[in-house]
Parts: sequence; structure tokens; C-alpha cells
Amino acid sequence: MHQDNRGRIAPRPVRLPRLYPIVDAETLARAEVSLRAFAQELRDAGVTLLQYRDKLGDRDQILRNAAAIAAVFRGVDATLVLNDSPELASLASWDGVHLGQGDGDIANARSLLPRNCIVGYSTHTPQQVLAADAAGADYIAIGPVFATATKQNHEPVVGLDGVRSARSLTTKPLVAIGGIALDNAASVIEAGADSVAIIGALFQKGVRSGDLVHAFAKAMPAAQRQ
Repeated sequence: MHQDNRGRIAPRPVRLPRLYPIVDAETLARAEVSLRAFAQELRDAGVTLLQYRDKLGDRDQILRNAAAIAAVFRGVDATLVLNDSPELASLASWDGVHLGQGDGDIANARSLLPRNCIVGYSTHTPQQVLAADAAGADYIAIGPVFATATKQNHEPVVGLDGVRSARSLTTKPLVAIGGIALDNAASVIEAGADSVAIIGALFQKGVRSGDLVHAFAKAMPAAQRQ
């Protein structure tokens, strides 16, 4: 549980695992996969960081699903991040929030979250990377790295050069997102990302999502221990 000391910055640098699954409500619905069953697959595969994203659900639905995911991960040393809303992240007693460019500023999110919560921020240009760094994001997401069908009306593809550029502009943990698959995940890490966020790549007909988590872990160089 969090100590409710709001408005303070995260007390220590954030270290990210290589894999950052995003549990996306729309993707689950299209795949006809139970949220609880999917969360259990991730937990059993050793996932220690995940984000829940629900762009269409109302407040009650988001909190209900967040509680279901938290129940699955109870007793596991995992970081749970809610998309878009610091208020709902706080109400759900989750560990952080991920903000997009239109979701408000980092300082306001800090004021709504307990002290130990993290704030991640999406960026698509060098200028946005610099702004997120200066504003104190705990980690910075860059993308879309490759073309993606998961998110409609997404920003222009930044490519591996965009990842390299972002890496040169910040020392914050860097998350790459957008079109990342088993055959390109290693190249994204080699370009400078600390972690890759994946959504649709965890859904393949006839393959368990947990097995895909293990496959991604094997496909990427191991994170350096500090």
C-alpha cells in the first residue's frame, strides 16, 4: 500500500524490466479473452510491470477491472500502472500512472498520487522527450517505433532512429512502443530502449500469452543488474 504523501517526487530512480505488457481492454474484447485469465497468464509468466488501458470504459468499469488485476497480482512484487488517470490510479491503490500528450501534466499527476507512485509519459518527438525529461517523468515512452494496428490515428512512426534520438536526449528509463514483435524487439533494445511495451504481440492464435512472454524474454538481451 502507498503512503499517502501527495505531490512529492518518486523517491528513487525507476528500473524497468525488458518487457512492459499493456493490458488493453479493447484488444481483450476483440480477442474474446477474459481480463482475469490474461492477467493470470502474465503473472504466471513472471511479468513484473504492466499497464492497464481502457479508453472506452467508464470510471466504475476501470476501477472494477483494476481491482481484478490487482487481486491476481496480490503477493507478487509487480508494478501496476494505470493509463490516463492519476485520480483513478490513486483510488485503485495502483503504483503509478501513464500519461499521453493530452492527459495533463506531470506535476498535476504528482499532486493526485501518493508519494511512491511513478509517472510515465508518452512522447513522439525529440522536443517532447526533452519536455518530459525536464518535467520529471519517471520513465519516458517513445513511439510508435513501427507501424501498429493496435492504436488508431497514431502519431507518425519514429523508427529505430527515433529510439536512438530519444536515448541521446535523456538518461531516464526509456520505453519503446508501437509495432514491436518477436522479430524486432532485440533491435529496439539495441537502439537504446530499456524496455518494450507490447499489446497485440501477446495475442497469437494457438499460442498462450504466457509462452509469448517467455519468448520475448529470450529474444532480447538481458537487462543489466545495478
